[in-house]
Amino acid sequence: MSVSPTKAMVLAAGLGLRMRPLTDHMPKPLVSVAGQPLLDHVLDKLAGAGVGEAVVNVHYLPDQIIQHTANRKRPRIVISDERDEVLGTGGAVVKALPLLGKEPFFHLNADTMWIDGVRPNLERLAETFDADRMDILLLMAPTTSSIGYAGRGDYAMLPDGALRKRREHQVVPFVYAGAAIMSPSLFADAPKGEFSLTKMFDRANEQERLFGLRLDGVWMHVGTPDAVQAAEEAFLESVA
Repeated sequence: MSVSPTKAMVLAAGLGLRMRPLTDHMPKPLVSVAGQPLLDHVLDKLAGAGVGEAVVNVHYLPDQIIQHTANRKRPRIVISDERDEVLGTGGAVVKALPLLGKEPFFHLNADTMWIDGVRPNLERLAETFDADRMDILLLMAPTTSSIGYAGRGDYAMLPDGALRKRREHQVVPFVYAGAAIMSPSLFADAPKGEFSLTKMFDRANEQERLFGLRLDGVWMHVGTPDAVQAAEEAFLESVA
């Protein structure tokens, strides 16, 4: 039961505090890696996956992102303006639901970056998503081969792709790579106002409807200015 999402949500409203001083006067999604803003790396991948419309939320220095995406044709950009409110990653999706429609949609962080393997990972996500079993399918990167990541991971993954959240003091082999497919029905009774998307991950996990797909390729955690150079080196090496 594969899907073919035609819409996507891209989270681009964050303050980018850990990326300072690069983000003192520029939103993090517009920070350049390998000659292209992080946001454009994401939007190009969505265009390659057949997405026609992407909802991009904005809060910090919103006009820069609005202007940057104004002439984008593939995908066409719809702005979800949060400049006067703080909604968190979960509240942002709830606000955007009327724009996303009733079918499963791609959900990406604007600052996520990866090098695809043999086949595009968004294509693989669409093929793997099964609405009968899943509410959320996360792209999961192996921690050992990711660039710029030194954490304890987010989830363990069972052979069928079902995810199990890391317990305190535990180390698990996979980290969420910032790309997913989600069913809008999951948000039918979501909280109002500001909340984190992890609340919905936890809810799907409790109902055994949270699954993962191992990323084919290399994921880069571009969280700090120092990580930008490492990501650029890996990216340029992959296209050399």
